[in-house]
Amino acid sequence: MFDIGVNLTSSQFASDRDAVVARAFSAGVKGMLLTGTNLRESQRALELARQYPHCWSTAGVHPHDASQWQSDTEEALIALAGQPEVAAIGECGLDFNRNFSTPQEQEKAFEAQLRIAAGLRMPVFLHCRDAHSRFLTLLDPWLDKLPGAVLHCFTGTQEELCACLDRGLYIGITGWVCDERRGVALRELLPLIPADRLLVETDAPYLLPRDLTPAPASRRNEPAYLAHIVERIAHWRGEDARWLAEKTNANVKALLGIAL
Repeated sequence: MFDIGVNLTSSQFASDRDAVVARAFSAGVKGMLLTGTNLRESQRALELARQYPHCWSTAGVHPHDASQWQSDTEEALIALAGQPEVAAIGECGLDFNRNFSTPQEQEKAFEAQLRIAAGLRMPVFLHCRDAHSRFLTLLDPWLDKLPGAVLHCFTGTQEELCACLDRGLYIGITGWVCDERRGVALRELLPLIPADRLLVETDAPYLLPRDLTPAPASRRNEPAYLAHIVERIAHWRGEDARWLAEKTNANVKALLGIAL
């Protein structure tokens, strides 16, 4: 299994990061994509990707951090993206739920990162929350210039899912789908995602699967729980978990150029 979304730079992993990575690989994780959310975190994600085997990173500015975009940010991201461990541009997109950065700041940073990815012929690692229509409006002009894109941590509606699939996007599914309070609607959409467009992720340390048994003592999510997420996704899709893991690994190679 390959975890396409791990926030390994999080302070929640500061005290036992080596053990977290070791547990992940012991649990069957074969590789991880470490998420960059701003320049500092993207640099740190790159450092960690160099430190741990079978890890890669993204380089980007999350919509929450879009207010940090400066005149020299683009040049710095391009430099990071030139490193062999960096597999995608992002996390980038729009988040109109909390608006930690203004919509205007988010749109400026998003369009700039799409331009960077197109220029470098790199895939994009995307974020969209409560901004579907505007997100697609900004993304559409770049799709034929990008080698690929994944909408990370998808939690949207059937209409939104179909719109993304129609555009050729990969769909990242997390442990959100294991949440009996808010993940049931997403669970019902799982069979609509073609197997060759599905990617799996923990988004650790966030989104701990609520149906883990026994329940972990900590609410912190870990990439070691990816096996549980894959098993539950396969169950709800009516597929064999081992087959699904192999299929999503093939999708990782197709999108990111990473062979496991």
